[in-house]
Amino acid sequence: MNTNELAKNALDQIPKANANAKRIVGLVKQSGRVTGYKLSDDSIVSKSDAISMAKQGQIAGVGIAHRKDSEYLKSIPDGSENNNLGNLPSVSMK
Repeated sequence: MNTNELAKNALDQIPKANANAKRIVGLVKQSGRVTGYKLSDDSIVSKSDAISMAKQGQIAGVGIAHRKDSEYLKSIPDGSENNNLGNLPSVSMK
């Protein structure tokens, strides 16, 4: 099993993205923790809204994972580091 397959196994769900799905282009952080996301249409959504949107196929390139009782989004491994959520710029709330 290669690294990408191992990383995909760590995801609880990999929803199928709709044809018009948005992409996450920035992270909204508060005290170093991700609290929301900036999407490719320049909208800003909360972390919980982004998880719901991803489950409905409205956000491409992410899967859902969990740590203890909390769900979070994680990049679907594709061999490119540039589009990993952790490598995206931080943005401020408008």
